[in-house]
Amino acid sequence: MQPFRFHNPTVLYYGRDQIEQHLAEEVTKYGTRVLLVYGGGSIKRNGLYDKVTGILRGAGVTWWELAGVEPNPRLTTVQKGIDLCRAHDIQLILAVGGGSVLDCGKAIAMGAVFDGNVWDIYLKKAKPTGALPLGTILTLAATGSEMNAGGVITNWETKEKIGASSPYTFPKFSFCDPVNTFTVPRDQTVYGVCDMLAHCFEHYFHAKTHAPLQVRLIESVMQTILEYAPKALERPDDYDARETLMYCSTMALNGMISMGIQGDWACHAIEHEISAIYDIPHGGGLAIVFPNWMDYVVDTDPSRFARLATEVFRIDPQGRSDRDLAQAAIARVRAFFRSIGAPQRLADYGIGEENLERMAAQAVRFGPIGRFRRLEKDDVLAILRRCL
Repeated sequence: MQPFRFHNPTVLYYGRDQIEQHLAEEVTKYGTRVLLVYGGGSIKRNGLYDKVTGILRGAGVTWWELAGVEPNPRLTTVQKGIDLCRAHDIQLILAVGGGSVLDCGKAIAMGAVFDGNVWDIYLKKAKPTGALPLGTILTLAATGSEMNAGGVITNWETKEKIGASSPYTFPKFSFCDPVNTFTVPRDQTVYGVCDMLAHCFEHYFHAKTHAPLQVRLIESVMQTILEYAPKALERPDDYDARETLMYCSTMALNGMISMGIQGDWACHAIEHEISAIYDIPHGGGLAIVFPNWMDYVVDTDPSRFARLATEVFRIDPQGRSDRDLAQAAIARVRAFFRSIGAPQRLADYGIGEENLERMAAQAVRFGPIGRFRRLEKDDVLAILRRCL
């Protein structure tokens, strides 16, 4: 393994009724002036909004609201939140929703105390100087944002989608009640599954290093996702399935399975450029990009893909070469995404060749991407063409 330092300060509350029992206590640790951040209104339809605001009211908390956070949260929405925080002396941001809402909350938290344009942090022109405290209530198993410091924001005016991470933006606390995911639409559940599995892939195809325990941990998370995703899709109110997927999502990106390794992350960089222009669901984009990236880089180390075939997909290796097993693994990845109804091609979103050059150039604007195999612009362009 590579030398590493690990620190994750987020307090997690997992399971039923944790919000009722502990939300007031956690919120009031940080103050009584709260910015409540949420998305398109699903939390009002499923009753979560009334539950949360009732608890805040009972705890003597005053809150202001930022509603309508987009699936790919936009810089303009972040700025509205920053303005609200400054105007009302906000002491805590409470983000209630999926990863997009949580990522928006992180950007607001940084921007509210930053003397400058928060977008400069994402452009790597400046470093964050701090952040307001952030608490989260998760409603979609997907990004792992409830227990990590990263977040991705879209500048719709410039068609850029960029991530940033800082120790300041770890949530102080996060509530993960699987019941809050029962009413998530099927397509959003599918995209969440694609996202969490993609996070596992990003770690699995790390820069070559000796990390047998980490590899086995990643494999176990992937196996669990493959087993429980169909159950959650078949019965959306299956508590055990929803609980298991939610936990997989958290574990896939909270640092536990990545200690001592450097993941690849090229596919995320490529997908960000697609959704920056076309505003497609992140998980849907990853389901398209990942198998095509795999096809492109497989000969870098066929043995890594062969292990995916034997240890995760349980393919019998008898009489088969690493290259043959690698191709079988990639075929299984495609088949799984297809089986849950994930998109297969960019054409599924009506995307053609018109912006491929631009997306390839933007993906490598900070330098080559990927660690399993370093990718230049021409490599990214070739992968995007495979995605058509």
